[in-house]
Amino acid sequence: MESRNIKVIAHIRSDFPEKFGIPRQSGLVPNRSRIVFEPEYRDREALRGIEGYDYLWLIWEFSEAVRDRWSPTVRPPRLGGNVRMGVFATRSPFRPNPIGLSSVRLIGIEETEEGNTLLVEGADLMDGTPIYDIKPYVPYADSHPDARGGFSDSKTQKVQVSVPEQLLEKVPAEKREALIAVLAQDPRPSYQHDPDRVYGMSFSGMEIRFTVSEERLSVLSIEEK
Repeated sequence: MESRNIKVIAHIRSDFPEKFGIPRQSGLVPNRSRIVFEPEYRDREALRGIEGYDYLWLIWEFSEAVRDRWSPTVRPPRLGGNVRMGVFATRSPFRPNPIGLSSVRLIGIEETEEGNTLLVEGADLMDGTPIYDIKPYVPYADSHPDARGGFSDSKTQKVQVSVPEQLLEKVPAEKREALIAVLAQDPRPSYQHDPDRVYGMSFSGMEIRFTVSEERLSVLSIEEK
């Protein structure tokens, strides 16, 4: 049976132009993004009734992880990058089909020059990521609070974030909470622990440079790119 071609229906506009710094899962950071539909799918009727849902599922492409080959095992960052797990037991982007799934909060519909767009919160997608489909999140069927979470059940260790006030003032007020939340997740690869290493992260048109030592992340500079 031949597979049908999957069409891109939209792209996301987010504050993350690069992979480094993107939240590791959806819903962890209250960052806001905008979903812009392709011209063919800008019919307002396609969104009729969507306001009745608080959350949506996004089905999208790991566009920066497309490969010709795949491996049956991967090294999850959650396990320090030293343990191999089956690819289907992880959310690794390196899959037979580079498809991602994210649950985001729907803030509302906004009319723009690019048609009706969706304003969402909590997306873990890089800016420009192609979206294949959008489906409503249905609590009675999609929520399983007592389900086991495998190796991902281990709690994520957050770090304390220190940002000098004069640097924080460079960040638009509506972006500060999201930036602090992103940094608190510790964007570093789990195998890097050099306290003297300076890391750089792009966020909403700014370059954030920081160090991490003893569970404390210290922002050194914030500059416009």
